[in-house]
Amino acid sequence: MSDVARPDLNGSASPTPAASPARTAPEPAAPHVHPAVYRFVVNVTYLPVLASGMHLEVHGREHVPAPGTPLVVAANHVSGLDPFLVARALPPGRFLQFMAKKELFVPLIGDVIRAGGSFPVDRSGNDLGAVRTSLRILKVGGTVGIFPQGTRGGGELHGGAALIAAKGRAPILPAGISRDGKRWIVRFGEPISPRGGIKNVTAELGEALSALAVPVGRAY
Repeated sequence: MSDVARPDLNGSASPTPAASPARTAPEPAAPHVHPAVYRFVVNVTYLPVLASGMHLEVHGREHVPAPGTPLVVAANHVSGLDPFLVARALPPGRFLQFMAKKELFVPLIGDVIRAGGSFPVDRSGNDLGAVRTSLRILKVGGTVGIFPQGTRGGGELHGGAALIAAKGRAPILPAGISRDGKRWIVRFGEPISPRGGIKNVTAELGEALSALAVPVGRAY
């Protein structure tokens, strides 16, 4: 007998049960950072720098907002070491979660990257999933890392950093990376407000990165 209209003892039909309200699927959690794995990766990836007789200089740490507040770090892209150099340059308490190309997320290596808090992005198109992941990180006061050039040595800046910063209500911290002799240099500039429109913010970011990517004197 159907549950839709079941007769009672008097021969009348019982009322149809009220439909259950539709349940909204819970929002996925932001990628978790395992601090021990994060520090291990940052330290191991610094070994090639030391082995080549080079060192890292950091300028402008005073421009980095306090931990626990949402932040987008946007850097120029010159080498495969860039994400790890910027992560090492940040003050303690800031865990940099970079968008990494999806091709890196293979067994073992991908597991380590995920444990460090980074997440995949499909660079062949507009990856809305990566954008949503970035916003979840910012929502909990995290730090999202982006290369606006898209690829190493890329020319025109894409507007993704400005878009994510605007939607996540987070300032953009420009980070210029350069190499000069035995020095790798990371220079942080003053944070850029996400307000003002994607095009204008992207242009301001481009000017900041062009200036910060020029090597300077010794660290202070």
